[in-house]
Amino acid sequence: MQIHPQLQQDCHLLGKLQTCTLLLHKNALVPWFILLPPGEQSELYQLEPALQQQVHGEINQIAAFVEAHFHADKLNIASIGNIVPQLHIHIIGRFHNDFCWPAPVWGQPDRDDYAPQDIAAIRQALQQRNILQLSVTD
Repeated sequence: MQIHPQLQQDCHLLGKLQTCTLLLHKNALVPWFILLPPGEQSELYQLEPALQQQVHGEINQIAAFVEAHFHADKLNIASIGNIVPQLHIHIIGRFHNDFCWPAPVWGQPDRDDYAPQDIAAIRQALQQRNILQLSVTD
């Protein structure tokens, strides 16, 4: 699967779920995952119904992981695509005391990248929960 250059620049490639490719946004100030469904569609509704169900299931898996693993106060789940036309779904854990609460995380200048061991720990936690099917490093 081709990954849009902006997503390649902004994210770490974690691996493959059953259906989607899983990315971790480089801004470690909030747990920010991005799912990339297969195919050329640019909108979620354009996916075949069976694929839509699989993608929704994986959105739920990652959302539950973010809530449990990071103890998020709130989840933001969105498919915006104003800058990146490739279909992608953001799953972001938010905290009442995070760096920009209650404003959106998009476009904020504050950032802090993950240390390699932190990325490895997230991959391992996803594998232990049988969410990440194929782990890769970027």
